[in-house]
Amino acid sequence: MADPRGFINIPRQVADRRPVEERVNDWNEVYPGGPGKALLPIIQTQASRCMDCGIPFCHTGCPLGNLIPEWNDLVWRDEWTQALDRLHATNNFPEFTGRLCPAPCETSCVVGITRDPVTIKNIEVSIIDKAWDDRRVLPQQAQWHSLKTVAVVGSGPAGLAVAQQLTRAGHTVVVYERDDAIGGLLRYGIPEFKMEKAVVDRRLKQMVLEGTVFKTDTPIGPDAAEQGGLTGTQLVERFDAVVLTIGATVRRGLPVPGADLGGIYQAMDYLTQATKALKGTKDRMPEPVEGQIHAEGKHVVVIGGGDTSNDCLGTALRQGAASVTQLEIMPTPPQVRPDAQPWPTYPMIYRVASANEEGGERLYAVSTSEFLGDEDGHVKGLRLSEVKFDAGKFVPVEGTERELPADLVLMAMGFTGPQQDGVVAELGIELDERGNIKRDEAYMTSVEGVFAAGDCGRGQSLIVWAIAEGRSAANGVDAWLSERESRLPRPIGPQVRQLMA
Repeated sequence: MADPRGFINIPRQVADRRPVEERVNDWNEVYPGGPGKALLPIIQTQASRCMDCGIPFCHTGCPLGNLIPEWNDLVWRDEWTQALDRLHATNNFPEFTGRLCPAPCETSCVVGITRDPVTIKNIEVSIIDKAWDDRRVLPQQAQWHSLKTVAVVGSGPAGLAVAQQLTRAGHTVVVYERDDAIGGLLRYGIPEFKMEKAVVDRRLKQMVLEGTVFKTDTPIGPDAAEQGGLTGTQLVERFDAVVLTIGATVRRGLPVPGADLGGIYQAMDYLTQATKALKGTKDRMPEPVEGQIHAEGKHVVVIGGGDTSNDCLGTALRQGAASVTQLEIMPTPPQVRPDAQPWPTYPMIYRVASANEEGGERLYAVSTSEFLGDEDGHVKGLRLSEVKFDAGKFVPVEGTERELPADLVLMAMGFTGPQQDGVVAELGIELDERGNIKRDEAYMTSVEGVFAAGDCGRGQSLIVWAIAEGRSAANGVDAWLSERESRLPRPIGPQVRQLMA
């Protein structure tokens, strides 16, 4: 194990972010040189805080089942290559989770019962970033080929995990993406300051060298042929198996008066355009895309209080917004773990993201009742009131109604499920009671040979769950194609999925 007294003698420490006044003027990651490099000076002593407990609850907190105590110990011993092997044993893309995952493993850390938990997420990203810098992340090409073909529809984290696992198992895998670049939300839904796209590109290069084939600008669905794509029927006919990783893209709206005014947009449209404005530019300076939604000089209101809302906040501040206000219907979270959410569950507590440090205002326990427009049909403000939870619903608090100026409103209220009128309807795939794609324990849908993984089957969730689902679905696909038990990691059982959701 690591230092037996490390968790007693060494306090939790994280890397310092770049000064706010510096980072809001560029689009680089908020850590100097990236999080892995910024953490290196402190990471071995932080790894020594792992107590190698008899029952590592961090394993169950992580949907991937990461071997956390093992690579903590190896980092402390300066055995970085072995640490990388243990990290990659359960996680295809630790550079993604190390930047974007909310780290449920840390809230289930045994050290965290009485002290600050181990900085698991930081150690993870340090291992992989150092490995990339040392050129120790190499292609893993299959030793033999099965002569079986698999089509993966969607190139987000679930699709990439499926593709890499099945390629390494010897199958020929083609990933279809309807956008102009591979990565899904990793590409256009995550701002550069949280994860630079070079981080995605280097992993994609590895996958290409391993044999995975990527096809961009290729929509899949009944009318896709008119746009240069393929129908679902064509995929089923051409490939031995098809895996749908199409995400949960049906966005949740706010049905109140004035919701159709100009200047009100979905958050993902805004973030996508902001990221595309940086694509291929010199010196990482944005070049506005045609018709770009832009926050410069505007009073911006973001409805929703999750990660996407914070992404909009950081983006709007970098674009020069006059003000940014985030609205959240839930009450202000407590500073410490509430009794109703005991260890090792993931608690809903007050958290400060990097974007929150940079500016803006957060309003809790408020709800929008109407959007207000000007004579040109453009939003100029909104009417909101404080709310309280009563009889199973949120109700306005009398006498708290007020108006808030807004030139740009961004809806960051999440997603309700996968698009149902495309390839899903074309192939006649059954849905569950929540409107997600129904799968069996092998992740196969109601259509034989067609599988589904990620948010389209699970519902909107975390990146770590998307990768876990992709790895699990790959097991089901490999077993079905091989007509034997797969050598790939087994899927997570439905009972465990329910407990860990």
